[in-house]
Amino acid sequence: MTWSSALRETARAGLTVERTKLTPLVAVRGAAGVAIVIGLMLWLGNPTLAVSSAFGAFASGLATFQRSWRPRPVLALAVAVGLAVSTFLGYVAAADHVLFATLLTVWTLCAGMAWAAGPVSGLVATQTIAVMLVTVTLPTSLLGALEHAGLIAFGGLVQAALIVLLPIRPWGEQRDALADALAAEADYARRLRHDPMARFDPQPLMDAREAAELTPRQARNRPRQLGGPRGVAESIRPVLASLADPVLGAPAEGPERDRARDLLAAAGAVLDAVARAIRWGRPVRLPAEAMAVLEVPASGPMLKGPARRSAYRLISLLGDAVDATDEPVRTEPPRARAGQEHRHLPRPSVPRLAPLVLSAVRREARWSSPVGRHAVRTAVVVLAGYALGTALPLGHGYWAPMTSVMVMRPDFGQTYSRGVARFAGTVVGVLLAGALVAVAHPGEWVNAGLAVLCIGLMYLLMRTGYSVASACIAAYVVFLLGIAGGSWSQTVQARVALTLLGGLLAMAAYALFPTWETPRLRDRLADWLTANGRYGLAVLKAFGSPAERRPRRVREALLASRSARTAWDEAAARALTEPVRHRGLSRTKERAADAALATMGRATMLMEAHLPDRDAEPAKGAEAFAAALEEALPAAATAVRERGHLDWTGPRAALAAWQAEVGDEGVAVRGADLLMDALDDLAAALSPGPGGRNRAARRP
Repeated sequence: MTWSSALRETARAGLTVERTKLTPLVAVRGAAGVAIVIGLMLWLGNPTLAVSSAFGAFASGLATFQRSWRPRPVLALAVAVGLAVSTFLGYVAAADHVLFATLLTVWTLCAGMAWAAGPVSGLVATQTIAVMLVTVTLPTSLLGALEHAGLIAFGGLVQAALIVLLPIRPWGEQRDALADALAAEADYARRLRHDPMARFDPQPLMDAREAAELTPRQARNRPRQLGGPRGVAESIRPVLASLADPVLGAPAEGPERDRARDLLAAAGAVLDAVARAIRWGRPVRLPAEAMAVLEVPASGPMLKGPARRSAYRLISLLGDAVDATDEPVRTEPPRARAGQEHRHLPRPSVPRLAPLVLSAVRREARWSSPVGRHAVRTAVVVLAGYALGTALPLGHGYWAPMTSVMVMRPDFGQTYSRGVARFAGTVVGVLLAGALVAVAHPGEWVNAGLAVLCIGLMYLLMRTGYSVASACIAAYVVFLLGIAGGSWSQTVQARVALTLLGGLLAMAAYALFPTWETPRLRDRLADWLTANGRYGLAVLKAFGSPAERRPRRVREALLASRSARTAWDEAAARALTEPVRHRGLSRTKERAADAALATMGRATMLMEAHLPDRDAEPAKGAEAFAAALEEALPAAATAVRERGHLDWTGPRAALAAWQAEVGDEGVAVRGADLLMDALDDLAAALSPGPGGRNRAARRP
């Protein structure tokens, strides 16, 4: 993609306003926290403290809207502590420009590395930089610095208290995550009726798993509807695919295919009903037509072989999902009795999370890491913005570095789209707010009310687009500074000019010191191949040695495969917006390789749906095929990274010997054949020629 195309696409993305689900009650609660803090300070007669403390309440409320499975009060308190510490240190160093610049650089570098722990941690750390830049412009003493830091922490405490006192849809995020996973599987079942090879995005299942990670205290208070359906949802997906597959399931045409289509439609209806019940905490209401289809018919079209086993398994799993969900609605969460606590995925507490965060930071503290480069890039830009903003005779010089740090992200697309959105939103916000101030000349309390209104609109509309949120924030700042007596004309001029300067600095820094994802695509592809291979090996070894089958090993391999696929998808999406020519992996090869590895994972999933019992007969040839595949995988991953030739001669020979011995009978050998075809497709996709070789030429 050329630079002009990349800039055009990122600008369009930044200015896009999306329709999304709004949460007005949550927005009102967040705005109420800001209103309480501002109103209390004005009532005490100190507008300067009102401005300072408002930033703490605003930032703490903003963090509670992020996608995190931590309790919202904990997020608000964590942000408040970080803001208070950064504010106090900034005040202490503000008297000396060199000392403050050094502190700002080191703090920004550490905050940039916080992205290694996740996007929520990165956003919280970014907020601490912004507050350090803003609040230190308000003159005070050391004792006053402690007072300002305490007031900012007080703003976070108010937000946390409101969340506890005014709970709005408790466990709503967890309910939505699980319901979305079930709804995604319902949609998958309906698509399989017409396209047996339909692809499934595992992200909803991954989100549901993350939402199910709880501390022991959370597990004791979790609604019973959230305790069981997730595991059932994980098991249903391979069964759906196995039933629809024309090789391992129902035949492509005929009465059995019609029966399979009816079962898939009924499964979609039941899963939708379960999803609705979980989302709103109500009993399950099953459609009578779907229940009639799920009854085993006494006569008529009957499924045979693996398809019959898949159908029985599907009916059983759907019954388990309904039984786990259809619980009486309680006004209070149930308390688990001693010895009867529901099993749950453990989530580390905050103290136990610290070593994991430090490990992630150490892992990313290298020159080639996108997070490491982002930290260095952000520190340099913030320092340059602070120096330029201070030197320019515009006042409010902190707006330039604050804009830079708020728009900068570890990838190109988000940085440029947010830069455009920030400038456009700021222009609209300051012009509208400035015009209102010029016409109405509001007093302190009116300015405070308008500031709270703007922040409420920001909380309400922030998911619609960054440009909308930026407009609300810009107007909020105009009214907030009006409380302290700031001139609206200077606010408008300085805000627009310094926002433009900060955005340009951020965009120029990424152009001069980039972290492109495009050259790393082959590494991501090799990681996905390796993870898929381990998943396939775990399943094949279960067929080869049923007595030694370890479901946990298969499960862990599946989760690793999903994570590798998600990393590949995210990398490919970021690379799509980068103004970089492909380096060894064109868009055509990228799509072909993606399809091949997705098919490889699907073939393994189909075999997983028919894993044998421990007392079953070992599948002849499965161990030999798994051994040959295990031996070939490391060299294949290296070939993907280094643009070499993928050699599947060993696995192909082992599969041929297996087929010669047992024929084409059995789920394992047919699934292995599908897996081998996917590997051949991958080799063809990455072969040097423009079109590769055809499959017939590759088969012995």
